[in-house]
Amino acid sequence: MSAQPGTVPAQPSTSAPGRSDVPADAPMLARPLAQTSLLDAVRDLRRDVEATSFPLEIPGVGAARASRARLVDQLDEHLVPRLTELSAPAVVVVAGSTGAGKSTLVNSLVGREVTAAGVLRPTTREPVLVHHPLDTDLLSHHPVLDEVRAVAADTVPRGIAILDAPDLDSVLDSNRDTAHRLLEAADLWLFVTTAARYGDALPWRVLEAAVERSTSVAMVLNRVPPASLPTIRGDLLDRLRTHGLAGSPLFVIPDVGPHSGPLSGAVVAPVLRWLTMLAGPDRARTVVARTLRGALGALRPWVDELAEAVQEQADAAQHVAQVLDAATAAPRDAAVETIRAGAVADGAVRARWAELAAQRAPFARLVGRSGRVRGTARTGRGRGTAVAPLLTDLTTSTTAVLTAVGQRGDEALRAALTGPGAPAGASSVLERWPDGDASRVSAAERAARAWVGEGSRAARATLAGGGADARRRAQVAKAVGEDALAALALAAASGVDEAAEAARTLLGGAGDDLVATLRDDLERRARAQVDLERTIAGRALDDPDLAADASSRLRLRLAVLKGLT
Repeated sequence: MSAQPGTVPAQPSTSAPGRSDVPADAPMLARPLAQTSLLDAVRDLRRDVEATSFPLEIPGVGAARASRARLVDQLDEHLVPRLTELSAPAVVVVAGSTGAGKSTLVNSLVGREVTAAGVLRPTTREPVLVHHPLDTDLLSHHPVLDEVRAVAADTVPRGIAILDAPDLDSVLDSNRDTAHRLLEAADLWLFVTTAARYGDALPWRVLEAAVERSTSVAMVLNRVPPASLPTIRGDLLDRLRTHGLAGSPLFVIPDVGPHSGPLSGAVVAPVLRWLTMLAGPDRARTVVARTLRGALGALRPWVDELAEAVQEQADAAQHVAQVLDAATAAPRDAAVETIRAGAVADGAVRARWAELAAQRAPFARLVGRSGRVRGTARTGRGRGTAVAPLLTDLTTSTTAVLTAVGQRGDEALRAALTGPGAPAGASSVLERWPDGDASRVSAAERAARAWVGEGSRAARATLAGGGADARRRAQVAKAVGEDALAALALAAASGVDEAAEAARTLLGGAGDDLVATLRDDLERRARAQVDLERTIAGRALDDPDLAADASSRLRLRLAVLKGLT
């Protein structure tokens, strides 16, 4: 095996924060911690990314959710642990396609069989992490340990841990998923391919992801026939340059023919020397820091993309809200027409008025032939008592009409979010739509009682008015009474024409004004009942991740990271 001349970059000597320069093999007495502000910023980002939801089913939401999940994994499995403790050994993931010889290479580097190798596929059914025994404590909290079997071997240089990963193209879905997760947790990729398979598309797609993250990468070209070495190595170097990996180390292992067990030490010596060079705590930290810088840099477009996806959700929610606002207009107009058509008066209210206006009933012949209001103060009190059932009927009927008005408003709003012309995300809003039945009935009943109560206030104000007809008002106040006049005006406003005529006969233009005031108030309450349905519908959009400024949270986290890196 030989290293390609000029492809292994020199590793600068660095010192751990807070420590004087010491030999690379000196005992580790403390674990240098990452800069707190950067670690806090990454943790804040991770919290906000995980909290970000995509409530609306709009185009691209599946990809956004998957991207968010991958970013949380990347932060959990790599960035946060690495920033928490930069002195942990650098994790070198040995990756590649099926049959590339990864397990054999790992066993050869360690000097004994620590992971299964052979012709049975897949050989790596359980990922194996091999490390120096003195690095056990430093690795104890690394999240990668949740997915691997750890093996201590004193032949592994201190400061690195070698991980034999499953095949990237494994026949088992679980193996492929594990391989990709482990690569995301890697500080260095040792990519193994063969003379026969180095041109496969899959490894190069994975390597392109490494370039995007600025992950340190080294390549091992395995089983190369000596006669083909110049051609294959030259072609592979061209591919590395094309994919942005011109500075990556390239190691070549010649084809040694049929064999079993680890390769000879001489064959893997260049790779082992290179790993040993990287293994000192300070030098390993240089590799880790480079990968961290690349990973942090890769976060920027990633978070930007997520922020754009959040903004698309907010824009879709705003469009849905606009559609709902527009859909409110027709049921509001219909509600007014319902009131003007006398829906409240239909049924019990008309029947009750007919009883009250029948011969010898309280509202029979309110005005005599002379035009004078008939009755006395005692008569007025009697009329006031007699109208109680009418007020009850008015309250009940108004409640029913307003409830129906609200129901029609609800149906119109839902209809605006169905069918081929529905806005993006409409189905999600319909799924989140709260049940407004109880609120509708309760609001209708409150509005009905308030409207009936408004009758007394309006009648009292009318009777207290002055002007040329003050004497007439005083006669009505005495002979009819405030309560009876209020019931009469409410019946008129609800649609009982005979009651409206009676109000005009009693008070002239002031009677018409009283009825008009109460009818306008009832129309306003009918429109408000439709507006309530719009408010209930809006609760389906009441989500922080659908707010107009929802994306600013992620953009703020990104700005903080940019300032620190």
